[in-house]
Amino acid sequence: MGARRLVAVLVTALLAGCAPATATTDEATGPVSARRAPEGSYAVGVRTLTLDPRSARPLPVTIWFPASTDGVASGRFPVVVYSHGLGSRPDLHAGLTTRWAAAGFVVAAPAYPHTRQGAAHFTRADVRNQPADAWRLIRHLGRLDRNREDPLAGHLDLTSIAAAGHSAGGFTTSGMFSEGHPARLRAGIVIAGGGLPGSFAGPAAPVLFVHGTADAVVPLTVGRAAYGRTPGPAAFLSLLGQDHGAYLTPGHPGFAPVLATTTDFLRWTLYGDRAAGARLPADARTPLTRYEFRPAH
Repeated sequence: MGARRLVAVLVTALLAGCAPATATTDEATGPVSARRAPEGSYAVGVRTLTLDPRSARPLPVTIWFPASTDGVASGRFPVVVYSHGLGSRPDLHAGLTTRWAAAGFVVAAPAYPHTRQGAAHFTRADVRNQPADAWRLIRHLGRLDRNREDPLAGHLDLTSIAAAGHSAGGFTTSGMFSEGHPARLRAGIVIAGGGLPGSFAGPAAPVLFVHGTADAVVPLTVGRAAYGRTPGPAAFLSLLGQDHGAYLTPGHPGFAPVLATTTDFLRWTLYGDRAAGARLPADARTPLTRYEFRPAH
């Protein structure tokens, strides 16, 4: 593994921990984490590492995590694997991912070998290989959690994982929900993306789709088609008149409803926070957005 850096980045004051509670089952999401959702916000730390640096597919990874003054905050936290789009990189999505970490999630974002910004051999066709890279990262996180010398040891709840991503990263996210995927992959967030061949064939899990209705890069119809294919509960957040992703920029009018909806969706699916699930329609009740929910087929 390559060099690591661990930098404490203050995003919000540490207000509340994540205490254990009795395991629950939600009618829509099924078994959920045995841990109570945080009631406040965390400071956020960031760490970088490179997975398999000498292999044919080295994978630089940025990890944002709930932090305390002396490192990782106390407790175990659900994990979100976040995938970037073509020609992008993890730090360009930090406006969203750091806020998820502040809400009580460990967010791990790989920089994919042949689709990231600056890739030596860039090819969009490599997206089909990225779901396997994401699962490789999840297996590596399991090793970190078991390594007593690693700062993240004992802090990763790998029984509650979500996949999320934008554009090509949204297609990557869909591809992780293939036949036989582990049930610990409990939720997905597909932003301005669609489905890969074989997507949504495994165990049913809730998926949230986020899409601009004026997206000229990945048309709205592509996202709607993937939404229609999901066997589990699914929600669709439409950004009216919006393009391929300007709404992911803090300060943009669409950012606040996207942040609120995605954060509450993660709280609902990974922590079993029913109040967060009930808030989802209100999160999207703005002049710029439309929200719909479809129960499992």
